[in-house]
Amino acid sequence: MVFGKAGQETLSTDLALSDKKIMDYYTLRFQIEFNFRDAKQYWGLDDFMNIKAEAVTNAANLSFFMVNFSSILLHRFRVTNPEFSVLDLKSHYRGYRYVSETIKLLPQKPDGILLTEIFEQIARLGMIHPILEPVSTS
Repeated sequence: MVFGKAGQETLSTDLALSDKKIMDYYTLRFQIEFNFRDAKQYWGLDDFMNIKAEAVTNAANLSFFMVNFSSILLHRFRVTNPEFSVLDLKSHYRGYRYVSETIKLLPQKPDGILLTEIFEQIARLGMIHPILEPVSTS
């Protein structure tokens, strides 16, 4: 038994772990729980219907990869908009995908300035916290 701040008890069945290591692991507990919540809520960890071990492993790894990857992408947007969320991020890139697929259908592509304005406007449509200033996605 290890005592942390304010008399908190931390238990471990691994007697080889040092007190410091147990406390380090315990402090990571909430970050791990937040990552699981994000993987389930935003990246499909709850939704996959696989029963084979390899498929389950791949789906879980993809969900956790997306948690980490989206965290990196969010940093760029939160510089100008601190409330920018994962839902805003998904909406932004979904809008970009819709525009790029639509542009492929046009007989002639619009000029660069108009194209940039179209991308930015469509990418904002489904956002909860819209971007006020354009953010480079390249």
